[in-house]
Amino acid sequence: MQTNDVRFHGEWIVPIQFNEYAKYDGLGLAALVRRGEVQPQELLAAAIQRADETGQKLNAIVRRLDERARQKAMQPFAAQARFPGVPFLVKSLMQDIAGEPSSWGSRSLRDMLANQSADVTRRWEAEGLLIFGMTNTPEFGAKNVTEPLAHGPARNPWDVTRTPGGSSGGSAAAVAAGIVPMAGANDGGGSIRIPAAACGLFGLKAGRGRISMGPIVGEGLGGIAVQGVVSRSVRDSAAMLDVLQGPEPHAPYYMPPPEGPYLDAIQRPPKRLRIGFSTVSPIGTPVHADAIAAVRDAAGLLASLGHHVEEASPAIDGEQLAQDFLIPWFAFTAATVDEVRSKTGATRRDFEPDTRAMADVGRSVSAVELLEIQDRWQTYVNALSRFHAHYDLWLSPVLSEPPLPIGHMQTPRLLHLVNDAINLVGLSGLLRKTSVFRENILRNLAWTPYTQLANITGRPSISVPLYWNARGLPLGVQFVAGLNGETMLLQLAAELEQARPWFDKRPGI
Repeated sequence: MQTNDVRFHGEWIVPIQFNEYAKYDGLGLAALVRRGEVQPQELLAAAIQRADETGQKLNAIVRRLDERARQKAMQPFAAQARFPGVPFLVKSLMQDIAGEPSSWGSRSLRDMLANQSADVTRRWEAEGLLIFGMTNTPEFGAKNVTEPLAHGPARNPWDVTRTPGGSSGGSAAAVAAGIVPMAGANDGGGSIRIPAAACGLFGLKAGRGRISMGPIVGEGLGGIAVQGVVSRSVRDSAAMLDVLQGPEPHAPYYMPPPEGPYLDAIQRPPKRLRIGFSTVSPIGTPVHADAIAAVRDAAGLLASLGHHVEEASPAIDGEQLAQDFLIPWFAFTAATVDEVRSKTGATRRDFEPDTRAMADVGRSVSAVELLEIQDRWQTYVNALSRFHAHYDLWLSPVLSEPPLPIGHMQTPRLLHLVNDAINLVGLSGLLRKTSVFRENILRNLAWTPYTQLANITGRPSISVPLYWNARGLPLGVQFVAGLNGETMLLQLAAELEQARPWFDKRPGI
């Protein structure tokens, strides 16, 4: 018995060494299992060992399901399973597992058992993935950093004093640290692309209707949220889209299927593309020199590959879009809080102060106003479609500056006291008419003002890890495609990955 052996159902298993384990992406590990070169138990033991080693440093995983995964590892996999025996983590938000608690980042749901599995979770397990934990997320996924009071902050493996982003921050931290080659994520305003950009990973937000959000909901957040993963390789994300895309009987709609598997499509280079790029913040807030350098570096790389690149951006009122994104978000938050309270008996104090503030504002939104905003969403669809009539893709930063220090986005306690007082006298609706409300919107989106457009319009988008700054911190760049543009995005990402490989860039944690 070696010092790093792990007991596995009464037997001692020698985990595959981390340096060997981290050499492979998910498809690579699956190929080892198929060839009999490694057993699923060995891979799972390696993932568990890495999770134990980095657990206190990163706080990426908030619920462990080790024994459940060990039992799955002993069972035969389906003959056509694409990821037999590959360790995996799901996000503790809308990726429920029947019979297991999924907190959604909230103290109010810590002990609430899911009565059914999410469609994506069911598909992942059918493909042989061994789910051994759930990852950290802000309460109800409502922030672009991952610092819930229920679990404490997730930390970035590239610098543990900084955020991995949100809301899929725990998943991104786990993948960047090498615990798993990919992990479950979802994106309602940038929550796949933001943590991918902050952690040096690849992240694809699929187009609306491509992946089922069910059976829990039909449309996530009125259609702006989608399921997916963060990964270290483009081919893993392509294979995952093959796994997840396609309708379910309870889905409200679905996109037409691709002409062939996405995994096959990335073997072909993209056509020469016309790409418009911009570094200016759409809401007029400052942009760090590193974020500008990341985009200009990407533009130079694209030009060297034969693509036509020039400065251009969609003709959209970014500040109006920010309000048209956040006000419905606050209304959805209010509905979520009220539903949780009715199901669990939770009190107002069981929710975080920021969540309470969002919900208070959300309750002041009238049905007529909400419909007017959602009608206005079509103006952004039209503007983006006009842009895509001239350009195949829009290139921008994902983050306006490098990953933020932990606590940077924390709302001052005094503002929470003021909000509670305003709510007590029923004046939350008036707060939205003040300059304080506008300034708070700009403050909250200043770090990530580029990502919400793809969610509102339902268009596919990616974050690609091409740039690390002088301090060794990653800043991904974003590409937004037109309708049904997932194949184009994946083909371009594969070309960029080959030209500027990132897979072997790993943090020193």
